[in-house]
Amino acid sequence: MKKILTLIVALVATATVAHAQFGIVGGLNFSKTDIKVSSFIEEAKNVTLYHAGVAWKMKLPLGFAIQPELTYQVKGAKLEQFKGEELKYKNGYIELGAGVQWGPDLIIARPYVFAQPFIGYMVNPDKTISEVKDVTNKLEYGIGLGGGVELFKHIQVSVQWFRNLGNIVNGDASSTSDVWNKVKDVKNYQGVRLSLGIFF
Repeated sequence: MKKILTLIVALVATATVAHAQFGIVGGLNFSKTDIKVSSFIEEAKNVTLYHAGVAWKMKLPLGFAIQPELTYQVKGAKLEQFKGEELKYKNGYIELGAGVQWGPDLIIARPYVFAQPFIGYMVNPDKTISEVKDVTNKLEYGIGLGGGVELFKHIQVSVQWFRNLGNIVNGDASSTSDVWNKVKDVKNYQGVRLSLGIFF
């Protein structure tokens, strides 16, 4: 009986591994913040940045799949009329996403929709606004929603709307800086991510 159970477990494990693929992902981030303070800037606008990393995809029954990703994400905003000049503000994060996909397998192509909660840690803070960088929140978290298509079981093209939750800067920190007083209530990043993934 034990040999039969061992065989069944081995077969299930083999089938599971056979449906798993390792891949690399990368693409563009179009992000901005929820800020519009006339005394500070005219308006925060989208800025084009990037992301790159690795992914692991495992197919599940009924059209589902899970796809965890570990990526380096650069998010920011374009701040116009900051001290009389244009400024690009950006931060780099190591981010772990837990994507859940659903879509029918059409042999050549698999269109799918997905949800991807994520958590990350800032490893490359922006140094342009020196009064802000020391009180910027290092931990980030949020949610992404989107859709894509998988071609020939090896190539993924996807678009994702994402939104970080919480504020960019630490609301509990104290500072007498004029810049701090103007940005302390700035909301976190939101935007669109375009990705290309190649799986092996």
